[in-house]
Amino acid sequence: MKREIVININGEKVDATVEHRLLLVDFIREVAGVTGTHVGCGFEGRCGACTVLVDGAACKSCLMFAVQAEGADITTIEGLARSDTLHPLQQAFTDRHGLQCGYCTPGFLMTLYDYLKDPGCDASVEAIREAIGGVLCRCTGYVHIIEAAQQAIEVLAQM
Repeated sequence: MKREIVININGEKVDATVEHRLLLVDFIREVAGVTGTHVGCGFEGRCGACTVLVDGAACKSCLMFAVQAEGADITTIEGLARSDTLHPLQQAFTDRHGLQCGYCTPGFLMTLYDYLKDPGCDASVEAIREAIGGVLCRCTGYVHIIEAAQQAIEVLAQM
């Protein structure tokens, strides 16, 4: 069975007729052609590489059907930067070497972006570890990721 849906991805409307069982991550990557969102764990919700913002809240897009996102505003990693200017969180990941192979990076950035929306968010190592607990990296020890989050918190507090 198919259904016509419209989803706003990074400010652009994408409409398509899709199977009810099509996952949001597949809609984003295959239908919309926005490929920064990654699939890492085989659609089990364990790795967090597919994390996007759905109406402003972090969501693992491999655990949601595209039809459930009908009418939603989706932000992917491609939607964080404005023109040629990186978001402070993206810049912090660059400055602090918060990535290795980069496969999980979109999931970390989107998860942390959601965490950093609160101007009073806790910059402690423990709080950041808790915030990123749903995203797995096989290359790092998370030290640089946490340092990048702390830098972004500092920069955003000054804006």
